[in-house]
Amino acid sequence: MAREKIQIKKIHNSTARQVTFSKRRRGLFKKAEELAVLCDVDVGLIIFSSTGKLFHFSSSSMKQIIDKQITHSKNTSKPDQPSSSADLQRNMRGEDLQGLTIEELQKLEKTLEIGLRRILHRKAEQIMEQIDDLQKKGLQLMEENTLLRQQAIEMSKMGKEVAAESVNVVHGDGQSSDSVTNLSNSGNPRENDDSSDTSLTLG
Repeated sequence: MAREKIQIKKIHNSTARQVTFSKRRRGLFKKAEELAVLCDVDVGLIIFSSTGKLFHFSSSSMKQIIDKQITHSKNTSKPDQPSSSADLQRNMRGEDLQGLTIEELQKLEKTLEIGLRRILHRKAEQIMEQIDDLQKKGLQLMEENTLLRQQAIEMSKMGKEVAAESVNVVHGDGQSSDSVTNLSNSGNPRENDDSSDTSLTLG
């Protein structure tokens, strides 16, 4: 007599549902272990019950299995990319393009355009930074030039004042030019008397 096939549907009775969950979970973990041993494969199972309780089984380290799955997902999520970074570098230099499809060439072109825009944007930023630096240096040089001019003007004024004071000191301590001239013209009084006597005798 053939066994009646059990209809797969949700068990509404919580007690019966819990009993069925425990039996099926143990059976699933047993089958997973058998598969790992018989076929020499890595198997990892993670189960959350209706109450949120965690159950898991792994033939080796669960962390290693999860890391392997993540790495595999990253590698398979971009099937249209070149097989290696070296191939991509050659393609971006315009080499080994014969085996690429139109879609791959368009994607490569888009990648180059995006890279070129970024390069030009960064180049413009650096040019503007250099312009700002030059403007700042120009303002600094103008300020230094103005300061030097002011110092030169002040030093010139001080030189003129020192020269004027020196002239005043000489005129104050010595004799004036007029007094010296008068003194030299007056001569010796005796010489004047002698000249007078000579003129009288000759007359």
